[in-house]
Amino acid sequence: MKILVIGSGGREHALVWKLAQSPHVTQMWCAPGNAGIAQERLAQNGAPVECVQIGAEDLPKVLAFAQTQKVDFTIVGPDNPLALGIVDLFQQHGLKIWGVNRKAAQFESSKVFSQKFMEKYGIPTAAAGTFADVAAAKRFAATLDGKCVVKANGLALGKGVLICANQAEAERAVDEIMVGKAFGVAGANVVIQEFLDGIEISLHALCDGVTARIFPTSQDHKRALDADQGLNTGGMGTYSPTPFLDGAQLAATARLVLEPFMRGCVAEGIDYRGLLYPGVMLTKNGPKILEFNARFGDPETQVYLTRLESDLLELLAASASGTLSQHELKWSPLASVCVVMASGGYPGNYAKGKLISGLDAANAQPYTKVFHAGTTRAGDDIVTSGGRVLGVTALGQDLRAAQAAAYAAVDKIYFEGAHFRRDIAAKAMS
Repeated sequence: MKILVIGSGGREHALVWKLAQSPHVTQMWCAPGNAGIAQERLAQNGAPVECVQIGAEDLPKVLAFAQTQKVDFTIVGPDNPLALGIVDLFQQHGLKIWGVNRKAAQFESSKVFSQKFMEKYGIPTAAAGTFADVAAAKRFAATLDGKCVVKANGLALGKGVLICANQAEAERAVDEIMVGKAFGVAGANVVIQEFLDGIEISLHALCDGVTARIFPTSQDHKRALDADQGLNTGGMGTYSPTPFLDGAQLAATARLVLEPFMRGCVAEGIDYRGLLYPGVMLTKNGPKILEFNARFGDPETQVYLTRLESDLLELLAASASGTLSQHELKWSPLASVCVVMASGGYPGNYAKGKLISGLDAANAQPYTKVFHAGTTRAGDDIVTSGGRVLGVTALGQDLRAAQAAAYAAVDKIYFEGAHFRRDIAAKAMS
């Protein structure tokens, strides 16, 4: 099969790396890809993965490329192309593609839509209000004593969430999003949720419109600095599995969330085929959904796909064709830890073009894979080109071993200004 992957980040590198292992894949492209993706080779014939300089959101050019190359199956990584309707466009032209359609992408592209859906179909979530008016938003925050979470309605690269401890902070957050337009048009409306105490985890489920297959648990680290300090980012690292839900509890949570979700989608005429990624807070009153994402998480993909033993292409094809009930997901018992190495200044302003050294030494470590997120070629060198640069991922017999291996690999890599958290997976061991 000829495969096209859309995207350029660490999630897409992990997808390409895992798909390349499938014996069904004979040729693969990635648009636009990155320096690490360009180094991957197919297990079937040793052919290189080709990076194509077409932006993930340039839908007409992506479509034309897929038609010209007679691509058999396209796999979409990022949220923006999904929200723009890339799946609908390809299907209109008779092309097979994996990812949610535009209607289903609303679960991520509109937090207002998602919040109202959860309330309508009895999915446990935080008490919340949705607002287009600044004064009304501030009044609602006051009913929560300002202890709340203010979210931009639209897509904001994982950063449009501001956590507030008091009314002054809540009012600043509302002004920053709705008046100052910190996240552009994404902040025209906001959702304000009560602040929930508990342990936050990431769940993933592969869906085919009827069936949903739950993944093991993982935990992301959103704040830029150790001990959950600093600004929100797109994710500074993750690990899987977590110790916070056993098998029975995970199954119970899946029933609590996925059954009403899939039932609601059928009732609303939403054909949900793709990846559902709920952010979950484990509270003393049970699990509550913070938000839905409509694609693989990044960096969760890196730890999930290093643990997945099934053929990823077969699973994604089953998700797209509605035959997922015929497949089981097989997982390694090993633990996986991913540490994100970011550019100096991230998630704020940062410089690009910094020379990266030590990649070969890090990749030579046992059970270790360095996934590229923001990298590009400069002659014979690999240099930084984004905020999150690398996702250094390692497997181990347990989380402590995986954590030690990941940081041992991190210590072999250098680029000017590199920063990373030193406490990824620490919550699982405390």
